[in-house]
Amino acid sequence: MDLQRLKTITDRIGEARIVIFGDFFLDKYLEVDPTIEERSIETDLPAHQIVGKRCQPGAAGTVTSNLHALGVGTLRALGVIGDDGEGYELQRALRAMGVDLSDLLVREDRFTPTYTKPMRQTPEGEIEMERQDIKNRSNLPADIEDELLKRLENVLPKVDAVVMLDQVDERNHGVLTDRVRDAVAEIAKANPEKTFFVDSRCRIREFRNVIIKPNRYEAAEGSGAATDVEVTDEKAIEAAKALSKRNGRPVFLTLNEKGIAVVDGDQAQVVSGVHVTGPIDIVGAGDSVTAGVTSSLVAGASLAEAAAIGNVVASVTIRQIGTTGTCPIPELHAAFEKVAGQYRDL
Repeated sequence: MDLQRLKTITDRIGEARIVIFGDFFLDKYLEVDPTIEERSIETDLPAHQIVGKRCQPGAAGTVTSNLHALGVGTLRALGVIGDDGEGYELQRALRAMGVDLSDLLVREDRFTPTYTKPMRQTPEGEIEMERQDIKNRSNLPADIEDELLKRLENVLPKVDAVVMLDQVDERNHGVLTDRVRDAVAEIAKANPEKTFFVDSRCRIREFRNVIIKPNRYEAAEGSGAATDVEVTDEKAIEAAKALSKRNGRPVFLTLNEKGIAVVDGDQAQVVSGVHVTGPIDIVGAGDSVTAGVTSSLVAGASLAEAAAIGNVVASVTIRQIGTTGTCPIPELHAAFEKVAGQYRDL
């Protein structure tokens, strides 16, 4: 793959239609100025003083932001959030990117999941303080599952790909519950012309008939291999092969700075990562890989080409310190041009 081939792929991304299905969070950054800290009269505890606030989509919203930066033509959000202030902030941020919210369910009986991140301001930069998490602490109601699956079936003819983000650790508290996951497996099997792509924090091994993106430890755990010892590249690739054969779809196995192993059945190809020097911030790197890979696949890239694009996108976003970065197309082209030689044979 050379720069001209990359431009051919990225030109087609503007025609892509993608629905993001999963757990939409709000990332709320609160800028704390320690020089004006007060003391509470009632409790005698410190009262941190907020001088600024930044709200941006998190979790599935981070993937959405990355897809938007890459120029995906149509983006739709499918999930459930609360009828609350955090939900208002999240919807406002998504609308600002032109995301279609007609499939985003708003419910009074659910929270909008929120990572509240107080950031202490110092002359050297921001320091994150103790985070405060707002999450739903009960199972997703059956009527919400019904409605989400109905909306997925309705939106499927209007999109080329379904990107799923399973963010919540607690089983069945997020959007991609056991029941929803089983239904998606059947929907994906019945629609092989569509790209179904999943990233899951805890349950990657339980998805079927979809492309999955585990890291080395998730792949090892998902295949039943031991994870209490070092999982080498070789062990991880063998685990990914087992997952691919069981799942019936390719696996994009992330190997940190070494890149991505593209595994399809018994075949595996390691697509090397981009060497990055200087300070980095890996928050959201996996989401940027997901965006780079899925948008490229929809635009006609091969599996290996999509992995290379995912690597380059991540190399751009991890250089953006203190935020979940994104990679606009001009930056992707510029970053690729510097490392094009290593992807010449793809």
